[in-house]
Amino acid sequence: MNNQIVLDDMKKTDWNQVYHIFNEGIQTGNATFETEAPTWESWDRDYFSVCRLVAQKGQEVVGWAALTPISKREAHCGAAEVSIYISSTSTGNGVGTKLLERLVDVSEECGFWSLEADIFKENESSILLHKKCGFREVGTRRRLGKLNGVWRDVVILERRSDVVGMD
Repeated sequence: MNNQIVLDDMKKTDWNQVYHIFNEGIQTGNATFETEAPTWESWDRDYFSVCRLVAQKGQEVVGWAALTPISKREAHCGAAEVSIYISSTSTGNGVGTKLLERLVDVSEECGFWSLEADIFKENESSILLHKKCGFREVGTRRRLGKLNGVWRDVVILERRSDVVGMD
């Protein structure tokens, strides 16, 4: 069996595995305010059509990353929010680092100058991953929303490109 992690553009045929990993993240209670994973059609509509990546081990998708707009305003067309999810069977093996580093590279190739990550403060491993990949903490939104009846704080991290948006 091939244990090498391969990064590739996400295809619609990857959706069932991406959906499963999204649901795993939801079940942790520390990945998202969402309480159920979206349909492919909803997900496809909400995420940029570029910068959609999967990490694969053999034929198995073990992680995914993609970008959503932070605003519909034209002035923010180069700013996006990061989503990254790693399968519970692959955490701690460098998959997240490879995937996020590649997402940063691809985002710059596509003209994005600012990436934002909004992470529950309890999700320390995700905060550390983003900092390792050049994100800096810019603040915390206290009691941003309730998940299962509990108020949650969200740490905001951003990464500004050194090559895009420098004019």
